[in-house]
Amino acid sequence: MTNAAMNATACALALAACAMLVPSAASADGLSDDDVWRYRSTATAVDGGVTAALPTALGTGLARGFGAGIAVGRAFTVGARAAWLAATEHAIGWQVTHDDVKLRLTGGAQTAVGRGSFGVRLGLGGTLVHERRERVLGDIAGAQGDLRLTTATVLLPAADLDGVVSLHVTRGWMLIATAGPSLARVDHKLRTGWSSYLGVAWQL
Repeated sequence: MTNAAMNATACALALAACAMLVPSAASADGLSDDDVWRYRSTATAVDGGVTAALPTALGTGLARGFGAGIAVGRAFTVGARAAWLAATEHAIGWQVTHDDVKLRLTGGAQTAVGRGSFGVRLGLGGTLVHERRERVLGDIAGAQGDLRLTTATVLLPAADLDGVVSLHVTRGWMLIATAGPSLARVDHKLRTGWSSYLGVAWQL
């Protein structure tokens, strides 16, 4: 047998050995590659993640926080969502903090494309806004009581319209991203804004 033939035979045997070893290594945990990336689709999903939006009643700034929700349905969905966001800004002589608690009932429609889905979602409900207004350096100036700190809480009617993109990752786990405009009635006027969300969902 020539050296070339011996080398070719050795390479073939080496490749065959590797081919035999790879399945064993991949299935050492009892799962094949197909099993790892296999996913399921059910009619109920719960999710949680991070969110950012324009403050509901604060003129400037960016509110950040956390959100969670549940959705039931396939082509058409209904559900409920809740989120908490906070924003702090400075006015002349004051530090103003707003906490927004958003509660929404939702309804939407979606279509599946491969491992993902695209949809729209309308949310109607209210936003509870808590304002804390503290005078800057008020302790040095000797301000007390309402001259140093004021608080107020108000419930505002609001609505969100979001585009929703979801991606099945593995088993019942999904990634979800949403973004869209929002509307709230503040001081008897309609105020527009926007909101965004990035989260992880589990299908029950």
